[in-house]
Amino acid sequence: MAGLLFVLSQPRDGDETEFHDWYDTEHGPARLALPGVHSGHRYRAIDGAVPGWLACYDLDLDVLDTDRYHRLREERSPRESAVIARLRTLDRRVYQPLDEYGGGSGPILLARSLTVSPEAEADFHAWYTEEHTPALHEIPGWLRTRRYVLRDGNAPRFLALHELSGTEPFDTDAYRAATGTPWRTRVMASVTKSERRLFAHHLTFGGTPCQALRHPPASPPSAPAT
Repeated sequence: MAGLLFVLSQPRDGDETEFHDWYDTEHGPARLALPGVHSGHRYRAIDGAVPGWLACYDLDLDVLDTDRYHRLREERSPRESAVIARLRTLDRRVYQPLDEYGGGSGPILLARSLTVSPEAEADFHAWYTEEHTPALHEIPGWLRTRRYVLRDGNAPRFLALHELSGTEPFDTDAYRAATGTPWRTRVMASVTKSERRLFAHHLTFGGTPCQALRHPPASPPSAPAT
């Protein structure tokens, strides 16, 4: 079964240089070398919140149960052990896919996580697939939406990953309309846990950094939660 490994992390102040060198040249590439791990990307937060770094791996969930994957975690290099011991935050989540809309990839990633009351879940999914996602994809620059359900980790139950070409869509009337409908208001009244994070692409393992987005804008985009 296909899935997503979603890892938020935050180094301590002063440890950033070694943290990034370890993640970009050792930690991420070692996971991409595993059969069944299809792609991996790192993102930097541009919303001013912490943890400030996200790694996403598209993979076959069975990989996480293999001896080879467990050895990566159990037989860490001395540097990996030292860097992980100094992290302020390491938040690991595993997801199963629900649905996908649109295509392509973009340098901006909006990660929206929600838990709704059990009796409202059917309405929540219908709103997302019938109204919310189609409305967002009418906005120029809104490229792809992938939805997941949590399999392992401490996080809201449902995750939507939205990929955009930039942050401009958040400042449009179309976005405000898509996030201000009566159906959305009804769904949000049933939300019991919520998280919204905004990131910019930093690096694709096996690829190159996105130089234009290595540093966040001076202030995060102001926009209502989608």
